[in-house]
Formats: sequence, structure tokens, C-alpha cells
Amino acid sequence: MNGGKGRTSPTSRRTLLLRLLVLLLTLAVWQSAARARGSVYFPPPSRIARRAHDLWFSGPVRHVFLTDAAVGNVLPSLGRMAAGFGIAAVCGIGLGVAVGRSRWACALCNPVLQFARAVPPPALVPVFVVVLDFGTPMQITAIAFSAVWPVLINTAEGVRNTDPLRLDVAAVLRLGPFERLRLLLLPSALPRIFAGLRLSLSLSLILMVFSELLPGTADGIGFTLTDAQSRSDLLTVWAALLLLGVLGYVLNTALLAVERRLLGRGRTTA
Repeated sequence: MNGGKGRTSPTSRRTLLLRLLVLLLTLAVWQSAARARGSVYFPPPSRIARRAHDLWFSGPVRHVFLTDAAVGNVLPSLGRMAAGFGIAAVCGIGLGVAVGRSRWACALCNPVLQFARAVPPPALVPVFVVVLDFGTPMQITAIAFSAVWPVLINTAEGVRNTDPLRLDVAAVLRLGPFERLRLLLLPSALPRIFAGLRLSLSLSLILMVFSELLPGTADGIGFTLTDAQSRSDLLTVWAALLLLGVLGYVLNTALLAVERRLLGRGRTTA
């Protein structure tokens, strides 16, 4: 038995301390350079963090410290992103399993999948504007359509690369289609599935912001960016960029934690 299970190893603690040290050093250099420059276009991180706190996290305790601006702009953005990413994950895994189980389907669909993956996601947003007009349905559709391809392709590759010996054993044991999927195909493809999910998560964040930069948007983090830029409120622009960076890091860390839980700590890297 491993008596140290659940404890942080010395190597992990050193890595964490080094990451924290690099972060603090970067912030210190940024703070010093910004104060020395004294430019309104390059504010120090202390002012940016204070602005972000005042804008979004200085609300009452009963609202979990969220301000009206956070409820009206940050939460809608996260809702659109979660909806688009969830649709992309479910559709990508389902279609990826269907394509990966058949060599014929994989060979037939591969050119289309590679073409769809190669199209820059922001370039598709105007198409969805024409089809669906401005609004939340267009934004969620754009996020889901652009984020589905990494999950689909990685899932198909993971299923297709399942160990043939395991497939032979499953045939000997006469496992049904559902049992093969649950006990063999999905566990084998999980590392590739999570690789696709991490890429899709990044794309979802990018598309969420980009779709909110378009005319006709009334809320969201992207709307906050364009509104602050139109008012020359550069400190709010920097605060929104800081918030996006923190959100991206937190969401990716959460997904990695789920991946480690399912696959084992030693098989994933940040």
C-alpha cells in the first residue's frame, strides 16, 4: 500500500514554489517597468487588479462578492462558453466514437474533418451571423461548431488506435457493443479525448470573446472590452484581459484535475 497517497511529494512542492516564484518575479518586473514608464497605456498590475476587484468582485457577501457588473457581464459569458463547450464535447465524443470504430468511415470523413479543423474559427462567425442573426443562439452555435473538431478528431484517433489484442479478447468474450464502448473503447481513448477537450476549451474561450465583440451584443466580457475601448477606459480593458487570462488558467486547471482523477496522476502534464 502507498502510505503517501494523497500527500504532496517534495518534487511537486518544489515545482509549485518555482511556479509561484516565477509569477511573483514577473509581476514585480511588470510593476517596476510600468511605474518607471508612467504611461496610461501600460498600467502596473496593482492598479489593474484593483480595477478588476472594484468592477466585479466587490459585491455583497450574499452575492458571493459579485457585483452587478459581474452578474450582468461575466456570468452571461461563462454561460455561453459552458453551453458551447458542452455541446462540442458531447457531439465530438459521440461522433468521434462512431467515426473511429469504422476504418471506412474514418477514411471517408478524414478530408472533411481536416478541412473543418483548418478553417480559422473567427472566420466562421460572420457566416453564423448571416444564418442566425446576432444574439445568444448565434454565439453558442459559433462556439460549439468551432470547438467540436479537436474533440471529434482526437476521439476518433483514440478509438481507432485501441489495442487490437484487446479487441480480439472482447470478441472472444462476446462483449456487446455497449460493453465494448464502456469497458474498452472509451477508456482506451480517454487520453486523446482529454487532449481534444483542452484544445476545445481554449477555442471556446476565444470564440466566446470574439462573438461578443460584434455589433448587437449587449453584455459579456467581450462587450466590456469594446465598451471600455470606445470610452478610452484602458484600465478596464486591461482588467478584462486579466480576467480572461485568469479564467483560462482556472478552467484549464480544473479540466486537468478531472483528467488526473480519471487517468492517474502520472499520465497527464500541465
